[in-house]
Amino acid sequence: MTQVQKGVVEPPGMILPGATLGVLGGGQLGRMFALAARVMGYGVVVLDPDPMSPAGQVADAHLRAPYTDAVALMRMGELCRAVTTEFENVPAKSLEVLAQRTYVAPAPRIVQLAQDRLHEKACADEFGCDTAPFANIEDEGGLVHAWAQLSGPALLKTRRMGYDGKGQVRVDDLDELVSAHTALGRVPCLLERLLPLEREFSVLLARNALGETAFYPLAENLHRQGILDMSIVPARLPDAVAETARHMAQRIAEGLDYVGVLAVEFFLLRDGRVVFNEMAPRPHNSGHYTLDACVTDQFEQQVRALCGLPLGDTRLLSPVVMVNLLGEVWAQGPRWDRLLRHAGVKLHLYGKAEPRPGRKMGHYNCLAPTLEAALALAGTTRAELGIG
Repeated sequence: MTQVQKGVVEPPGMILPGATLGVLGGGQLGRMFALAARVMGYGVVVLDPDPMSPAGQVADAHLRAPYTDAVALMRMGELCRAVTTEFENVPAKSLEVLAQRTYVAPAPRIVQLAQDRLHEKACADEFGCDTAPFANIEDEGGLVHAWAQLSGPALLKTRRMGYDGKGQVRVDDLDELVSAHTALGRVPCLLERLLPLEREFSVLLARNALGETAFYPLAENLHRQGILDMSIVPARLPDAVAETARHMAQRIAEGLDYVGVLAVEFFLLRDGRVVFNEMAPRPHNSGHYTLDACVTDQFEQQVRALCGLPLGDTRLLSPVVMVNLLGEVWAQGPRWDRLLRHAGVKLHLYGKAEPRPGRKMGHYNCLAPTLEAALALAGTTRAELGIG
């Protein structure tokens, strides 16, 4: 029996198929969670204000209301044995309200922490992870002091609501810093020193309420204009680098008593150091390769962790390259016939009606016997779709 302690519903033990799960957020991550949950025999309720939300299209029930709507939150709490979130920028207060009625994972305090880059960096420091040198900027008065601390080149990043390259500007001198801060709305920011990068990669793990942890193979990530372009698995990294990153990610997960799927992004510097970049308290774009290339994908794992079940096998079954499909592909009409003639390609579209430049509309996974062959297949198919 679920018990309430200090106003928060504690982990209820195993939640078995037949129960109903909830997800705040109706985007593609919520959609893939809902599909995984329904395949496993769970009901799914989605709370999202968009009447055409991708997750709402496949859920048993779609509560079309703002995330702060008291009635909708009460209804979700009544219907669902457990609730998770598909992105970290849902109001933490809404998760706190839900946590008084049903089990919520990740915990609201963790989601709130991940919403602010300053708190996120402080968390990484606390758990022994190296970070890029940074300075906090609360307002215009902090610009000169921050520049004196770091100098250039550097990245100015908004502390909140930044993703896919949004909310960050490269600056090379104090004048550029002032201009960038104005362009970003003079909101609280971090100034972060640019580092000499060798690779960007991510660690994806899952942890349940019993403290069991499962790691996925690391993904090497390539970005274009701040948006993830491709993930290459297995990552082309030295074993010692991979082990260091896994240890860092595990310290964060254990230190936070994390429950759910967690992605931690890292930089490998040219001098061999491993540096924490950011974390996402949810499944991650760089983990979409798991849908076709692993025994248990990240969304089934999210269901398992939320429901207190034993974690699934994370073995890699095939080398794989994940390619993001952005709205630009729709400009001339996507040639799915060209893509799907390749037997090693697995296509995933997200059910979004309106393609826009930079909007993630889907992805596909290229599977092959070797990583070299998977990379070659990714190159061929990108050219056929007109992806630069």
